[in-house]
Amino acid sequence: MAGEEALQPLMFLLMYMLMKRRKDINKADVQRRNEIQRRIRQRQYFFQRQRRMLMMLIARSTRCTCNYRTRAWTNIESTDWWERVVMKEFQPRDWLEKFRMSKDTFFFLCNKLKPRLTRQDTHFRLALPLEKRVAVALWRLATNVEYRTISALFGVGRSTVCKCVRDVCHAIVSLLKPLYLQQPSEQEMEDTARLFNTRWGFPHCVGAIDSLHIAIIAPSNNTADYWNSAGWLSVVLQGVVNGLGQFWDVCAGFPGSTEDVTILQNSTLWATASEGGLSPQPPRNFMGRPLKYLLLGDAAYPLQTWLLKCYVESGELTSRQRAFNYRLSRARV
Repeated sequence: MAGEEALQPLMFLLMYMLMKRRKDINKADVQRRNEIQRRIRQRQYFFQRQRRMLMMLIARSTRCTCNYRTRAWTNIESTDWWERVVMKEFQPRDWLEKFRMSKDTFFFLCNKLKPRLTRQDTHFRLALPLEKRVAVALWRLATNVEYRTISALFGVGRSTVCKCVRDVCHAIVSLLKPLYLQQPSEQEMEDTARLFNTRWGFPHCVGAIDSLHIAIIAPSNNTADYWNSAGWLSVVLQGVVNGLGQFWDVCAGFPGSTEDVTILQNSTLWATASEGGLSPQPPRNFMGRPLKYLLLGDAAYPLQTWLLKCYVESGELTSRQRAFNYRLSRARV
């Protein structure tokens, strides 16, 4: 008995040393990952710097020789690039490459965002045109180049670039999300189910669900939570699309290490689908029986009465099971 009591302090000391060692290892691992990210960002910075210099040389070569009234808040060379090169000389493929949309879609988007983004001129300077504000934000979102590069191209300050990106994103969420990102009506679900059946050969389906990792810069807190399985920092976006590839449900913001099933179970989609909100009441008949509409997912999602996934490839699947897997995978892709 006395020997056991004498060993207890030694055991506690060993446990403390093991826990401290584990903590030191975890801390060193996080520091190592942060250092890797720092080096990656440094390399990206040098590549972007070279690309920025090339773009500035191109902008200089397209400078107009016309006389412009000098304004303190704008750069004449870059303003000419926007007004003459982009608005007048950009070809359809240039719009798709640089802005990820056609010219007609660009002006359609500007018209939709006009109530939130229109600014009034002041006695000190003219307001930045609506189209230019949207173009600045789209260029940043489409190319992910530095603010200083966009500033030089469009003839605006770096803080203006940041503000344009923020304002346009907020306007899209407030004005367009209620219009385009909503659960389909009963008629729309019926049309979607018909489209999945005729185009992809999978009946009674109203959507395909999957997740997407979006790269981020290392946050100051809880960095380890944002490391995904591929070894880089991200947040996860869960989306549901119809037969045309159009989103009708989105849930975003979870750390990169979060599993797909956890995101689904903490989304409004889970509550809606579990309560039968994806199907009309009573459900439509399928092969003579009432059956709720279905979503299609991959192996990471749990099997539900409203969510289907492929049979596990075990080498012993029947021909019907293989045909089911083929059609489900084809409909999801």
